[in-house]
Amino acid sequence: MSIAFTVTGAELSEKEKMAYVDYLQKKHNRTLQSLDINVDGEFVDLHYKFEPIGFERIRRITGYLVGTMDNWNSAKAAEEADRVKHNIPEASFERI
Repeated sequence: MSIAFTVTGAELSEKEKMAYVDYLQKKHNRTLQSLDINVDGEFVDLHYKFEPIGFERIRRITGYLVGTMDNWNSAKAAEEADRVKHNIPEASFERI
C-alpha cells in the first residue's frame, strides 16, 4: 500500500498515521491514494483522496440489466437483434 502522506503542525508516528488510514478506509470502504494531515493543537484536519473506482455501463436490454452481451446464448442474442429499436426525433423548442 503506497499512500502519499503530508503532515503539518506536528510529527506523527507511523502507528498514528496508519490509525487515520484504517479509520478512513473502513468508514468509506475504499482505498486511500493520499492523505494530508494538519494538526492544530488538539484539532486534526484530514484531507484525503481515494483510488479511482472502475465504472461499467449497465443497460436494460430485453428486460435484463446487463453490462455487455458477451455471455448471452444465441437465442438471447437473436432476441436482442430482433427487437424494435426506437429513435427519438430531435425536438425543436421555440422560445416563448
